[in-house]
Amino acid sequence: MHFTKKNSSEKRIELKNKLKKQKILKFPGAYNPLTAKLIAEIGFEGIYISGGVMANDLGVPDIGLTTLKEVSYRANQISRVTDLPAIVDADTGFGDCKKTIETFENLGLSGCHIEDQIDQKRCGHLDNIPSAIMVNKIKTAVKAKKDKNFLVIARTDANSVEGLKKTIDRVKAYEDAGADIIFPEAMKNEKEFEQIRKNSKVNLLANMTEFGKSKLLSANELENLGYNIVIYPVTTQRLAMKSVEDGLRAIMNDGHQNNVIDKMQTRKRLYELVEYEKYNTPDKKITDFKTDGHE
Repeated sequence: MHFTKKNSSEKRIELKNKLKKQKILKFPGAYNPLTAKLIAEIGFEGIYISGGVMANDLGVPDIGLTTLKEVSYRANQISRVTDLPAIVDADTGFGDCKKTIETFENLGLSGCHIEDQIDQKRCGHLDNIPSAIMVNKIKTAVKAKKDKNFLVIARTDANSVEGLKKTIDRVKAYEDAGADIIFPEAMKNEKEFEQIRKNSKVNLLANMTEFGKSKLLSANELENLGYNIVIYPVTTQRLAMKSVEDGLRAIMNDGHQNNVIDKMQTRKRLYELVEYEKYNTPDKKITDFKTDGHE
């Protein structure tokens, strides 16, 4: 249906092989399947699916209100439309890490991350759960994997609450528990990113979200610091929503959309992105459909 060539197993193997090359992989966030197709077309190495973005898309804050059912359904829609590996935000594990891993693996995701916040989360500003509890979550998640190439990523939000030293202690404990990748959240600057690398043995994921606690570093800078994946979780949603808001205000003020036409994706470009012509079949009226002639 989506003209993809790789199955979920092949995507996971490819991701694991790319991680071995020590070249940083860029994973922009996709808030819907159409955005995922654009990420793939432009040539990024993977897709990130943010729990915060998903909550925002449903019109609610990212405070643990979304369910495994909602997140997995949307993650499946996004991940299946391209040949790129997709990593999804599994929050605190949705109360059952075994079920969470099994669900995302069965739906074709290439990995997911679980964070060490308490369930009543507030994006890293509340207390973290004790390290021992998170270790058990990671062990449960690793044991639940059927495909050894499915990545269990451990995110720690301890830096904002407990400081860097205790964050490093958590990183070591999470690695020992079997985490494939460590995701240290809210590193403030190069020095903190570097300290995590010096004290970690596994692959590392950096979060370059706008308006957050981390200094925005380039992919090359992060690669030089020893990081393997960089995510841009909310970027595409922020870009889209700003454009939508500006456009709606223009229509309200002007009474028409003529002044914002140049900011819109054209019909032709949309048809190219959804690969309209590939759906042509001999027994359908659209068999001779062409994007030519559409602006």
